[in-house]
Amino acid sequence: MNRRKILALFLLSTLFIVFNMTVIRAQDPAPIKIGVAVAQSGTASAFGVEQVIGAEIAEAYFNEKGGVNGVPIELVFQDAATDENGAINAFNILMNQENVVGILGPTLSQQAFAAVPEADRVGVPVIAPSNTAAGIPQISAFNARVSAPVTVLAPIALRTAVELEGVSRAVVIFARNDAFSSSETVLFQSAATEIGLNVASVLEYETTDTSFDILASDALGNSPDVIIISGLAVDGGTLVRTLRELGYEGLIVGGNGFNTPNIFPICQEYCDGIIVAQAYNNQAESEINAEFRALYEEGQGKLPGQFPAQAFAGIQVFVESLIEIDNTVGLDSFGDDLTALRAALNTTLLSLEYDTPIGIISFDPDGEIIQSNFYVAQVVMNDDNETGTFALLVSVNLEPEAEATEEPVSTPES
Repeated sequence: MNRRKILALFLLSTLFIVFNMTVIRAQDPAPIKIGVAVAQSGTASAFGVEQVIGAEIAEAYFNEKGGVNGVPIELVFQDAATDENGAINAFNILMNQENVVGILGPTLSQQAFAAVPEADRVGVPVIAPSNTAAGIPQISAFNARVSAPVTVLAPIALRTAVELEGVSRAVVIFARNDAFSSSETVLFQSAATEIGLNVASVLEYETTDTSFDILASDALGNSPDVIIISGLAVDGGTLVRTLRELGYEGLIVGGNGFNTPNIFPICQEYCDGIIVAQAYNNQAESEINAEFRALYEEGQGKLPGQFPAQAFAGIQVFVESLIEIDNTVGLDSFGDDLTALRAALNTTLLSLEYDTPIGIISFDPDGEIIQSNFYVAQVVMNDDNETGTFALLVSVNLEPEAEATEEPVSTPES
């Protein structure tokens, strides 16, 4: 066989392979895009980077299980930063340019009040991963949240502090320029009154503040045995550090902004002993939480906190709802009608129950999370003063239409 024939056969075989690969690629289903708009920059990035990790774990986890009946999901990330404009811009890009079916985000409640109306206008379902302020689900019929509201968490934290530590005189401090903190402190103050705490003073600051000497001195001047703080991780951790450096030895109860290990490098050894109520604890016993915990620890070298777990749960809600739609009417039936698919997804996700790392959850008609299991933990810092754990103090079960039951944990686990 001469060289020309050999070359011709080689070219023909190459073309055949390329053609077949092209056909195979053409047959692969296009991934379903889900948007993630959380704080990857700014002061709220202490939460947002954890949410990115949780969402990425969910993407790999559910695609490994077949995605949506064989169709993979693809997460599209946009940095929502820490302000309202950042969230609005991220939402608009995801909805109008990336054509996602739904959005997980934003990180802060204040951002949600600004950005979710944009999603409502377009008709895109949104799942809030960490928006705990009052009124979040009611912003839009297209908005649900997998983050428990402060109406649940604040009373649990304070009640535990009183029962376990015997405190009686409180100072309340909150970040006035943050919608979540302003909402949470109202619940903290109300709960404090209901359980008989003497609130000696209520003090305010802004999340952009970097020096807390005067504020901390004012707080200590009221001789509290418990200080209740509603703020974000960076400012809250700095405030804790200042209080301890000025000699405060009493109890500190932190709000939901303290629910991240990213606070540990900020207040360091002074984080030790902070009490915080949680909607997630990594020691909760369930198959999916064990899988999530193992995947997170494998990738990050530490145990997960609440923010990545809630982000995972939010992606799970989208995926399992899309599977339900495909099983009942078929995703193919929507063709190129993205508006109809988004509407169907919003209706479906409100109707299902989900077994997630944060427990078994569902939603009421407004999109408010229905969750039974909560926890109270206390920070225990490691010897390096940079890392620590949330040691479980109490498990709380809030069954619908029933009183809360508390189960003290005799041997705290991290």
